[in-house]
Amino acid sequence: MRDTGVVSSHTRFPGGRQFTYALESSPASVNPGALFSNNAITVRLPETIALAWATTEQVSIHGEQRLDDGETLNILVEKDFACLAPRDGEDESDMFEHPETDSHC
Repeated sequence: MRDTGVVSSHTRFPGGRQFTYALESSPASVNPGALFSNNAITVRLPETIALAWATTEQVSIHGEQRLDDGETLNILVEKDFACLAPRDGEDESDMFEHPETDSHC
């Protein structure tokens, strides 16, 4: 995210379908917002908020988006920390370092 402004992944389902999810840093955004289209959810964050979150110890970003029907969509983005103890089959290469790593290792 720090380099390209976007991080995305997907989850595959039976029948060849997949759900895609992405987090985007946007210089045009003022508040966190989300959109859902073509089996994909994209959360857009203001560039300054995304950069601060990615480069500091800040764990989460919270926002609210007003929907057309007057309801509110709550948006919460949190860092995915690496486990303190290794787990078989777990790829943690793209996770944030756990804040308690030094105290347990």
